[in-house]
Amino acid sequence: MSIFNTEGDVSDVLSQSEVERLLAQVQADEVSALVHQADGSKKQHSRESIASYDFRTPVFLSPIEIRKLRIHHEEFIEALAARLSIYLRLEFSLQMSQLQTLPYKKWCETLNSPTHLTLFRVEPLRGICLLDLPPRLGLTIVDRLLGGAGLSITGNRDLSELEVTLVDQVISLIITEWCTHWAAFQDLRPEMFGHETSGGFLQTTSADDIMLVLSMEAQMGDCVETIQIAFPYVTLEGLIHKLSDRFKPVSADLAVKPDRVLNRWNPKLDDSKMEVFAEWNGLKMRAGDVAQLQVGDIIPLPADFNVDISVRLGSKPCFMGRLGSSHGQMAVELHQAINR
Repeated sequence: MSIFNTEGDVSDVLSQSEVERLLAQVQADEVSALVHQADGSKKQHSRESIASYDFRTPVFLSPIEIRKLRIHHEEFIEALAARLSIYLRLEFSLQMSQLQTLPYKKWCETLNSPTHLTLFRVEPLRGICLLDLPPRLGLTIVDRLLGGAGLSITGNRDLSELEVTLVDQVISLIITEWCTHWAAFQDLRPEMFGHETSGGFLQTTSADDIMLVLSMEAQMGDCVETIQIAFPYVTLEGLIHKLSDRFKPVSADLAVKPDRVLNRWNPKLDDSKMEVFAEWNGLKMRAGDVAQLQVGDIIPLPADFNVDISVRLGSKPCFMGRLGSSHGQMAVELHQAINR
């Protein structure tokens, strides 16, 4: 097989080996790509190992931050379920369905119509947050608050003004509980200020702004629905940093530095006087025998009494020692420190 120029130029004719080499190069280009490194060099990488990046949906949270947020919100959901069960006097179970980041417009498109959306702020944080409560669940809650059995209400309609007022009591409890779970990081105050029945009319933020959406599967009696709470990233950014800093591991240098400072001796204490006591607590006698002791009496001691001498600095036992003598005087050889 050979390929040649149609004009008949012999120099353009390719041999069989050259054609095979070109085909192999084309095939290699299809499975690999040339990647520019940070240091300016270039390196071939498999196309399968290269992940595409959607600049319209940037990732603001690392996997570690997502995991910490998930753990934090699982604790919130567990506490919220208990609070709602007590408030409604009926078992109200909650389970996390999903914790994800979505563009504002894309999240609004996923909302059912009609729905019950509550707009609220969390002072002093920026941004407007949203809570989506399905009307069917809202009507079931209203039925329970009015003395009903809390069974699922058929139909899916807009809530009346009276029903909205009753449902707001439960929604206020939900967002207050959420703020309470961040109290260790910052004092937060929730404030509800509006309602909507459709996501298509919402204009609380830009269409491309990223939202952190917490989805919870709620079950009350035979009614099973999904409650969603959506927070703009700008609202949670500061809290996420505080959450990450709280669980950040301490480096080895920082861990030992305080001990070094505490163990450093102050030379100004060189001439200070401190009482040192050496005592042995191994002898036991009856109270009657002790009362009859007189000068000149001999008290027998065990042969190994001199190996467990306690040395106190002031009132604090600090060392264990061995009784002996040094330069003709009684002495104690220290052989163990007491860590207290």
